[in-house]
Amino acid sequence: QVQLVESGGGLVQVGGSLRLSCAASGRTFRGYSVAWFRQTPGKEREFVSAIFRNAHKYYSDSVKGRFTISTDNTKNTVYLQMADLKPDDTAIYYCAADSRIIQSSIRQATHWDYWGQGTQVTVSS
Repeated sequence: QVQLVESGGGLVQVGGSLRLSCAASGRTFRGYSVAWFRQTPGKEREFVSAIFRNAHKYYSDSVKGRFTISTDNTKNTVYLQMADLKPDDTAIYYCAADSRIIQSSIRQATHWDYWGQGTQVTVSS
């Protein structure tokens, strides 16, 4: 079992940048796919980005070109670099991991086994 801890959220102005971190404990990310989702009150958890089997990277249309997902295997951490932030990016951001998820399911929150506690990102205008 893997435990996930997100960090790096905060308050930023429109057009600003933040880098979120998702650190794994209990075991390494080796063999896991890792994703970022976000959620606002009253809405379902929304797919943001994923690294599938440490190779293929995916982004939602709303963040493509602005957000970048990356890994640092030496630190057992996955990052989400967010740039050109917009008010609509305001949400709680969650990290998810799974060792068995299939490629066609990565955008569906219900298919991910392990979740962090979330980190708040607020973009002010």
